[in-house]
Amino acid sequence: MKKLLVLVLLPLMLVIFASCTQAEKENTRETTDYLNISAQEAKKIMDSETGYVILDVRTEEEFAEGHIPGAILIPDYEIESKAEQILTDKNQLILVYCRSGRRSKIASEALISLGYTNIREFGGIIDWPYETVSD
Repeated sequence: MKKLLVLVLLPLMLVIFASCTQAEKENTRETTDYLNISAQEAKKIMDSETGYVILDVRTEEEFAEGHIPGAILIPDYEIESKAEQILTDKNQLILVYCRSGRRSKIASEALISLGYTNIREFGGIIDWPYETVSD
């Protein structure tokens, strides 16, 4: 009888444990992933909030040709070596973009892996219908 009870309870306990582990992962996902937003959502944040950083992750040449006003430049290939020196508040809202959206996704993932918690990736400047400035 005890063996039968163990055989019935053991799989049940494993299912419960696996469910709790999955739920815990889902609850922590919000702080371990970046959010993908539209250019319109990014512009709304820029117009209504303060204390954020606009991060351009393109090359210096691309940045000089045209960028979003107020953006700072850290090329995607320099995120891991320069982000912590330049972006000192890991909880600050950081709006990330590149040319088409590929590098901004890579850079956003790198920022998350460095411990940044408030990343919003909004794609590429080619889809930015608002003002840009050139150096």
